[in-house]
Amino acid sequence: MTTSATSNGTQTAMKKPAVVSPQEWEAARQALLTKEKEHTRAGDALAAKRRRMPWVEVNTDYIFEGPEGRKSLIDLFEGRHQLIVYRAFYEPGVFGWPEHACRGCSMVADQVAHVAHLNARDTTLVFVSRAPQAEIASLKDRMGWAMPWYTLTDQFDADFGVDEWHGTNVFFRDGDKVYRTYFINNRGDEQMGGTWNYLDITPLGRQEEWEDSPEGYPRTPAYKWWSWHDSYEADAESDKKWAEVSDAGEAAFRNTEAES
Repeated sequence: MTTSATSNGTQTAMKKPAVVSPQEWEAARQALLTKEKEHTRAGDALAAKRRRMPWVEVNTDYIFEGPEGRKSLIDLFEGRHQLIVYRAFYEPGVFGWPEHACRGCSMVADQVAHVAHLNARDTTLVFVSRAPQAEIASLKDRMGWAMPWYTLTDQFDADFGVDEWHGTNVFFRDGDKVYRTYFINNRGDEQMGGTWNYLDITPLGRQEEWEDSPEGYPRTPAYKWWSWHDSYEADAESDKKWAEVSDAGEAAFRNTEAES
């Protein structure tokens, strides 16, 4: 008999599902798969609606402290068009300080995929807290976290709904203008960490051809842009050289045609 512990520590018998034949199991799996695909399509439809959310312009010059000194909000984009900012609670007064950040925020940090994949989609991810940079650097080193992590210095957290609770804000940069495009918190943050889930909350999405996106949004074939996290720059340079060779070849072909 399998037992499980209840909230008061007592043991109770665990009511297990039926044990069936392989054929019955496969039939049940196919029935569930239909529902799972419906769930996936519903998620795609929600992401499409996010890409059509209205934007609000950010007019305050927020300042953050980083490993290399003070940076503005627009600096955090690192030259890209999209910025995802997760407010993690790591500061005096938070349980675990200074050895640990908030348990929930640490769970989120542990799940963050390699940021190179987001960078390849014109997206920067950063964490922000009120802890000084020396403590943040020590925490990241000990916990094995590599995402950029900045220190809050002003009312950014209060202005964007993350002064008392964790949350993820999304911004878009158009030249020297910055817009807030999306916000998620509470259980919504539980799904964050994976590359796809992060891209699905951005205004440009995954930027793949199959997506339902507004006209003019960047799109490339699915799979084509995927690469090893240490190879994106090399791939981009290779693609550039190939394009130059192809352009040169096409020009030579046209000249030959014109001469014949």
